[in-house]
Formats: sequence, C-alpha cells, structure tokens
Amino acid sequence: MLRDDINNAVKDAMRAKDERKLSTLRMINSSLKNADIEARGQSKPPLSDEDILGLLQKMIKQRQESVELYDKGGRPELAAQEREEIAVISAYLPKQMSEDEVKAAIAAVVSETGAASMKDMGKVIAALKAKYAGQMDFGKASGLVKAALTG
Repeated sequence: MLRDDINNAVKDAMRAKDERKLSTLRMINSSLKNADIEARGQSKPPLSDEDILGLLQKMIKQRQESVELYDKGGRPELAAQEREEIAVISAYLPKQMSEDEVKAAIAAVVSETGAASMKDMGKVIAALKAKYAGQMDFGKASGLVKAALTG
C-alpha cells in the first residue's frame, strides 16, 4: 500500500513538474528496489510496509546527519536541499509520537512484558518496534527504556 502511494506521488510530481519531490521519490523507489533485490537474494519476501517505514526512517536519519555536516561546513544550499528531501520522505511516515507519549508507551510495554532489569531491554525494544514502528525514534527510545529499567 505504501509502495502504491509512493508510485502515485511520482506520477503527480511529474505532472506538477516538481523536480525536488520527483528526484526524492525516485530515490526512495530505488532504495526499495535495492532492498527487495537483497531480500530476494536471501530468499525473503519483498519488503512489507513495516520494513518500508524502517527504510524511510533510515533515509531521514542519513539526511539529518548530512544537514549537520553541511551546516558545519558552511554549505547552506546543500543543507536546504537535504531538509527538502527530509520533508518529502517524512510525508510517508506516520505521525511521530511526542516524548510524553513515548514515555507512556515504554511504561506500558515494561509492565506488559514484566521487564525488571537491563537484561530485558531487548525484549522491551522488540515489543516497542512491533507496536510503534515508524512512530518513534528508537535511538532516543532506547535511552528512555534504559532509564526506565535502571531507575
């Protein structure tokens, strides 16, 4: 379903002659095809919507790192280009949870799984990824999970 949305957006961007959006969407499609080919080589099915969300988040993270580097290097035009790409990619992710919502979700999963120590962190993160894929930054969430399990 997410794939269809992206392919339809490519057609719309072509009609609108929106070059930035078109090139970003084509880049997303290229990444999807590469991931599908890699999965096929490992005898796995094509990417599911959850896998696609993970791929999109990875692409956003790469662009955020590039923005930082471009800002430090005094290249505002390249940083602006990366920010535009982030905006296009973000449109296909579900609404991100606020920090309070993330903390509440972590507390709920910790109590559901019966996690009591750092040994259970993997179990908690896995449960969060299953329930909230694409809705939270798991890099930040892991720090919050660690805090919840130790304190």
